[in-house]
Amino acid sequence: MLLIVGLGNPGEAYQNNRHNIGFMAADAIAEAHGFAPARSRFRGQTREGVLRGKDGAVKTLMLKPMTFMNESGNAVQEAAAFHKIALEQIVVIYDELDLAAGKVRVKRGGGNAGHNGLRSISTHVGNDYMRVRLGIGHPGERERVTGHVLGNFTKDDRSWVEPLLDAIAQAAPFLADGDEAGFMNKVTLLTTPQKEPKPKPKDKTKE
Repeated sequence: MLLIVGLGNPGEAYQNNRHNIGFMAADAIAEAHGFAPARSRFRGQTREGVLRGKDGAVKTLMLKPMTFMNESGNAVQEAAAFHKIALEQIVVIYDELDLAAGKVRVKRGGGNAGHNGLRSISTHVGNDYMRVRLGIGHPGERERVTGHVLGNFTKDDRSWVEPLLDAIAQAAPFLADGDEAGFMNKVTLLTTPQKEPKPKPKDKTKE
């Protein structure tokens, strides 16, 4: 079984925060692939379904911890222990402050870069899980970071947030295959505006 964890903070007041883009991505994947309705389990909300990668169908548990960000590891540990999910089969989707808005990067293991959700997960289950980093951009000044992260996406942001979430949902089967490069390539392809073809020069011999 694959465990996909979307990080965020519970409650209506936080639902549109930049810090909650992990929750948004988890919902987008679950909806696009017809996962079962949400249930309250493992200190979080879970949805079960299947992702169909090139190697076949992979049973998948979607988890949104309801413990607030800095206690996310408790929910992940409970879900992983109950279903006997190996660390290599855990994917965590979260906001990345130091990545340009709309950019996506995937890596396995590494540092937590001050992200409280990652720190909690690493403490509870280990560090070598797959990380899907969703860029929310940096406000440019350290004193504005908290307001930026906990601020809501603006109307202008929606022009890149919505296509990004749709692309992540479409590319999710690559996560089931453990294909990090394939996932990133698919998201990039779906979110990069295609250039208009240059008009062909006129053939002067026909004039």
